[in-house]
Amino acid sequence: MAKQRQEDAKGVFDLMPLFAKELLAGGVAGGFAKTVVAPLERVKILFQTRRAEFQSTGLIGSAVRIAKTEGLLGFYRGNGASVARIIPYAAIHYMSYEEYRRWIIQTFPDVWKGPTLDLVAGSLSGGTAVLFTYPLDLIRTKLAYQIVSPTKLNASAMVNSEQVYRGILDCLAKTYREGGIRGLYRGVAPSLIGIFPYAGLKFYFYEEMKRHVPEEYNKSIMAKLTCGSVAGLLGQTFTYPLEVVRRQMQVQKLLPSDNAELKGTLKSIVLIAQRQGWKQLFSGLSINYIKVVPSVAIGFTVYDTMKSYLRVPSRDEAAVEVATSKRISRPSSQ
Repeated sequence: MAKQRQEDAKGVFDLMPLFAKELLAGGVAGGFAKTVVAPLERVKILFQTRRAEFQSTGLIGSAVRIAKTEGLLGFYRGNGASVARIIPYAAIHYMSYEEYRRWIIQTFPDVWKGPTLDLVAGSLSGGTAVLFTYPLDLIRTKLAYQIVSPTKLNASAMVNSEQVYRGILDCLAKTYREGGIRGLYRGVAPSLIGIFPYAGLKFYFYEEMKRHVPEEYNKSIMAKLTCGSVAGLLGQTFTYPLEVVRRQMQVQKLLPSDNAELKGTLKSIVLIAQRQGWKQLFSGLSINYIKVVPSVAIGFTVYDTMKSYLRVPSRDEAAVEVATSKRISRPSSQ
C-alpha cells in the first residue's frame, strides 16, 4: 500500500511542469534553511538597527538579553513573516534563475555558456524575487526590530512610545495605512541595488569555483555545498552595506524623531558613515557569516534533494536538451 502511494505521488510529480517543480523545490529549501538560522537572523537585525543597545553586549550578551526578555520564542520573533517571505522568494528566485538561464540559451544560442551566463541570470532572478516578496521582508524586519515582553503591551499597542505590532497581518495593515503601497516598498531601492550584484555574484562565484573542482568530485554534494557557501560569503561581503541601509530605512518610522531621515541609497550610506561611523555599514557581518554558511549549505542540499525527488534535470542536462531541440527545430522552420 505504501509503495502504491509512493508511485502515485511520483506519477503526480511527473505531470507537473518543470517550472512548478523548481518552484516547489526552491520554496521547501528556502523555508527549511531560514528556520534553522532564524536566531542568528534576529540578533543580526538588532545589531543593524538597535546599535547602541546591542553592539556593546556582543553576540553572546545579545542572545542572553533576548532570552531573558522574551524567552526562547524571542529568537524566532518575526520568523513567521520571514518564512512566509522566504518560501515564495526562494521559489521564485530558483525558478526564475533556471527560466532566465534557459531563455538566454534559447534566445542567444551562441552566447558563452560560462559563469557570465550565471551572473546575468542570477542578477535578473534576484531582482524578480525581491519585487514579488519585498513587503513581507519589510514586515519581517519590523517584527524582528521589536523588543517587548507580551505582558508589557498596553491596550493601545504602545511600549515606551514605540508602536508594537501584534503579528504579521497587524503589521501589514498598519504599515499600509501609514504609507500605502509606497510604505510597503520602503527601502526597496537598496534591496534591488544590493540583490542584483549579490545574486549574480553568488551564482557567478559558485559556477566559477565548480570549474576548479577535480572531476571525480563534480557530483559530490559536499563539494557543491562548499562552493556555494564560499560564493555566498564573497557575494555578501561585497554588498553588505546596502543591506544595512535597507534595514535602517525599513525601521526608520520606528526610530526617535530626532534621527536624520534616510533618503536615497547613496546619500544614506554617506549619512550612516558620518553619523554612526563606517563600521556601522558592516554591523552584523560577522554574524551574517556564521548564518550564511549553514543557510547556503542547507539550502543547496535541500534544493538538490528536492530536485532529485521531483526528477528535475540538472542545469547542464536542461541546457543540452534546449540546445538539441533548437538544432532540430531549425531545419523544420526553413
